[in-house]
Amino acid sequence: MKKEDILTLPNARLRQKAERVHVITDETLEIIDQMVEASLDWEKSHPHEISAAIAAPQIDKMYKIIIVRSDLDDKTNQDFTALINPEVVKFEGNIVEDFEGCLSITGIYGKVPRHEKVRVKALDVHGNEVRIKADGFLGRVLQHEIDHTNGIVFIDHIKDQKNAFYTLDDNGELQPLDYDKDIKNNHDLWED
Repeated sequence: MKKEDILTLPNARLRQKAERVHVITDETLEIIDQMVEASLDWEKSHPHEISAAIAAPQIDKMYKIIIVRSDLDDKTNQDFTALINPEVVKFEGNIVEDFEGCLSITGIYGKVPRHEKVRVKALDVHGNEVRIKADGFLGRVLQHEIDHTNGIVFIDHIKDQKNAFYTLDDNGELQPLDYDKDIKNNHDLWED
């Protein structure tokens, strides 16, 4: 798969809930491979960003599957961990605002409120249950991707906040967007 296969808003499929995976099959593993391919292809054209994760609905596969970069700090490490049927079982800590971007939302970043820590349960590719306690960036990434499996995108958390939207300049620095001019009437963001 290529970056062009990644759905972007206003595609209505991004607003649909995904189905649970009942049996891990060769098709499931193929979807995971396609997610990795699309994610890495997207990253090639974004020199200032790392493709931290992606959810199956973003490549139009409506299953509760996410992949997360095994090393979120090293762009040269292209290994991902797949989580099948991931769900947050507990939110912990304070709610903290930090920046997020999304492969399905072109050129817009946001300062999104999320819990500091989460506990997640899922299945690995062998069908074994895994439990993860995550905080910091990993905790944020897990919340973001699990949202995708439930038809939620990050802008849904900030759509009424005027000072929460940003874009990247040519140097990879975040610059604020004008809410009234660039965001409020942008139907690509809000149509669902």
